[in-house]
Amino acid sequence: MVLSFLSLSLIFILISCGIQKSINHIPDIQQYSIEIPEVKRVNDSTFSFKKNYLTKNKQQIWELYITGNPLQLGYNNGALTQSLMQNQEKIFFSKVEGFVPSKFKQSLLRGFLKWYNRKMYLNVREDFQAELYGLSRYSSDEYDFIAPKYQRNLYLHGAHDIGHAMQDLMMVGCTSLAVWNENTEDGDLLIGRNFDFYVGDDFAENKVIEIVEPENGIPYLSVSWPGMIGVVSGMNKEGITVTINAGKSKIPLTAKTPISLVTREILQYAKNIDEAIAIARKRKVFVSESILVGSAYDKNAVIIEVSPDNFGVYKVENTSRVFCTNHFQSDAYKNDKRNQKHIAESHSEYRYEKLQELLEKNKKLTPEKMAAILRDKSGLKGKKIGYGNEKAINQLLAHHAVIFSPQKKLVWVSANPYQLGEFVCYDLNELFSDQKLKNGDFARSELNIAKDPFIDSREFEDYKQYKMMNEEVQKAIEGDVLLTEDFLPYYQSLNPDFWVVYYQSGKYYYKQKEYSKAKTEFEKALTKEITTLEDRKHIEHYFKKALKRCK
Repeated sequence: MVLSFLSLSLIFILISCGIQKSINHIPDIQQYSIEIPEVKRVNDSTFSFKKNYLTKNKQQIWELYITGNPLQLGYNNGALTQSLMQNQEKIFFSKVEGFVPSKFKQSLLRGFLKWYNRKMYLNVREDFQAELYGLSRYSSDEYDFIAPKYQRNLYLHGAHDIGHAMQDLMMVGCTSLAVWNENTEDGDLLIGRNFDFYVGDDFAENKVIEIVEPENGIPYLSVSWPGMIGVVSGMNKEGITVTINAGKSKIPLTAKTPISLVTREILQYAKNIDEAIAIARKRKVFVSESILVGSAYDKNAVIIEVSPDNFGVYKVENTSRVFCTNHFQSDAYKNDKRNQKHIAESHSEYRYEKLQELLEKNKKLTPEKMAAILRDKSGLKGKKIGYGNEKAINQLLAHHAVIFSPQKKLVWVSANPYQLGEFVCYDLNELFSDQKLKNGDFARSELNIAKDPFIDSREFEDYKQYKMMNEEVQKAIEGDVLLTEDFLPYYQSLNPDFWVVYYQSGKYYYKQKEYSKAKTEFEKALTKEITTLEDRKHIEHYFKKALKRCK
């Protein structure tokens, strides 16, 4: 008899021996002085404590500036963002409840996570642990049943890695690129990235620009969400940039260093590419990930490719551009069967080819042209592939998009929704000087990039309506909900080029035992640009079943 995932989880829990030590672990904080922040509320969207403050700009992005020793950084962060952080935690755990509605299975999952994460603290720097401890003092009491506050915060920093490793969810299907020399208007290095991490629109609602000036190391800017000290997109004062793209991963037996804390270490302590590589090489990770590193010092960019049992660095030769989607390119992974399978079956290679196509059309990139590439919603050769298709560079689900100009120390961050809102410009030379304190304005607004006109289009309104209706169709497929006769035709009209609307319609008709209609919808789906080979197999499977029922 094949054991289920949750049954295996229970066995692991029963045989585990290191859980109590990890669950009771508290980092050494005695070495750090601490002043408990007394936050001053300036208005509804601005809060301060000494030099530290949190404010919301007119594009509705939160801007957080913190400074101090590791423990003080955590306290300052937590005190200023407490309500935002607690709300973010609520959103995340409500999503987990949606995935695992059974209380019994939730209990097993909690036990499994404690077992799986039992060695994580051994693989996280002590200064980062101290910072997380300070941050965790402001976490909600509501979720103490999951784990104590400090451990819970540590686990949350590995949530991306754990979901990636355990379920291969691929909630992150990011795209990034770096260009320089003949590929940019001024010859300077220019980097763009879409962070396609999607846990719902509400999770992305409160974006945070973290401007961090640590007691030790290099000041940096990071784009993330409340309660996050790790880095998924960021640049330091020396002009080192990091972005992460998920790769195909095998399932490891225990959690180690969360990838966002590896990239945080690079930002805080690396001044050039060699130092970034040295930091990444010494950390033990538990998922496969590509880290695109740009460097003002080197005027170059490389991709550091890490996995639990391999390490590679991809450096381009005889060209001044590098593309990164969700597969590995270095010699270290040339014969990796998992990577080869991923290239053949996923949407990663398609987006890679789309980047090549866009670079042929867009010569001499500027930040504005880079934004246009990150916002591109078409398929190869301009084909309409439906809004939300993961084969597009812009999948209309990004948590954020970022553009870096490392030599100029400029960063552009997209405002909601996705990468469609105005790109707000920040100058790190100003941010880490007294200049920022003169007018209280973090941004270089005169350098902002205008919002995408698509925001105001009928097509975008239709897409938002499609997303809501797609949830209704899914409920009808899973439950006993009957849809009205005109529901599915209207649903399909909202996103007519996307294979999903026909596949979902076919599944609904199949459930209603209207097999002829189901067959027709599956046939339509098979004519569209389907995201992955696995998706195509699912459609073909249902089509064959419906065809048999029609006879």
